[in-house]
Amino acid sequence: MCSLRRNLSITVLIALLLSACRSREVKSAGPPPPVPVTVAVATEESVPEEIRAIGGVEPSATVQIKSQIAGELTAVHFTEGGNVQKGDLLIEIDSRPYQEALRQAEAATAKDRAQLQQAEANLGKDNAQLKNAEILAARYDSLRKEGVTSREQSEQMQTNMDSLRQSARADQAAIESSRASVDTDIAAVERAKLDLSYCQIRSPISGRAGNLLVHAGNLVKVSDVALVVINQIEPIFVSFGVPEQYLGDIRKNNSDRKLPVQVSLQEDAHKIANGFLSVIDNTVDNTTGTIRLKATFDNRERVLWPGQLVNVGLTLDTLKNVTIVPAEAVQAGQQGQFVYVVKADKGVEIRMVTVGRTLEKRIVLDKGVAAGETVVTDGQLLLYPGAHVLPVAAEKVEPGAKGI
Repeated sequence: MCSLRRNLSITVLIALLLSACRSREVKSAGPPPPVPVTVAVATEESVPEEIRAIGGVEPSATVQIKSQIAGELTAVHFTEGGNVQKGDLLIEIDSRPYQEALRQAEAATAKDRAQLQQAEANLGKDNAQLKNAEILAARYDSLRKEGVTSREQSEQMQTNMDSLRQSARADQAAIESSRASVDTDIAAVERAKLDLSYCQIRSPISGRAGNLLVHAGNLVKVSDVALVVINQIEPIFVSFGVPEQYLGDIRKNNSDRKLPVQVSLQEDAHKIANGFLSVIDNTVDNTTGTIRLKATFDNRERVLWPGQLVNVGLTLDTLKNVTIVPAEAVQAGQQGQFVYVVKADKGVEIRMVTVGRTLEKRIVLDKGVAAGETVVTDGQLLLYPGAHVLPVAAEKVEPGAKGI
């Protein structure tokens, strides 16, 4: 009997102990703690509709400076890599042979002018004699008819008149020949002056000079090698290509207004320049399926430099009243892109979204999230539908993979 009571007591004690353990387990099994995440509020904004591309910077004008005469290069008056203005003296070529050629042409002109004057004087003398001969011939002819003079005397006067008339014609021809010679001489003088002016080579544009390619002391030929290359960089062009699918929208919007173009340097995104679309190429490149465009920039601050590669943004239009979230909020899942939306009770739900344009670190959502809703931007690794979150500062969230 005592043994029975002892076994019963042990059984009751074990039951009580098991009950106590179950009670502690139930009390300790509460809801999981909230997950620390960073959040952002979806906003409604009007944003530019852009086409992004990579472009190359080109000078608005490039001039290869060459000599138009042959001779020795005697002096250089510009600094390599420096700025030059239109009309600045760049290079001098030995002018002595061309000065001598000018003097010879001027001397020939003076000689032919003197011959012209002599021919004109001869014509004047012959015309005077011809006038007198015409009077005598008429008088002798009249006297012959009256029987006062003989026929031979009248014919002699007529012959003398004809001879003087031919001399006058010869004088007129000599005058015309002399005038032609003078005109040729004047052309030679002007040509000599032009050649002499080519001895001083001046900049045809304002821009930036490159390296000197032929140094003083060398002989240069007519239109041989370039002596220096000058690039005009104010204004400056940026050439870039975009897919041909945008051609219709570009042409339509460009006909209404000048389309703004913004570029930034690849090595320093904070250095930007603003310009406008100026050229749409007249053909699509069938090899790449792109259309070449060219934008113009005033470049007064010299941000752009020929040969650089830059990031280009061509603004076609403005998207009005669109929903925007940080790019970090959008995750990629097996069924598509989604975001975690934080509800009023700090619980989260998965929301499938339709992504529109990407604006640097932000994304336009065409569907799935409304402006004013809160989305998770970091800490998505530990989330699941129905989980509760604790919004914290961004630097306090443990880094981890994002997605499901």
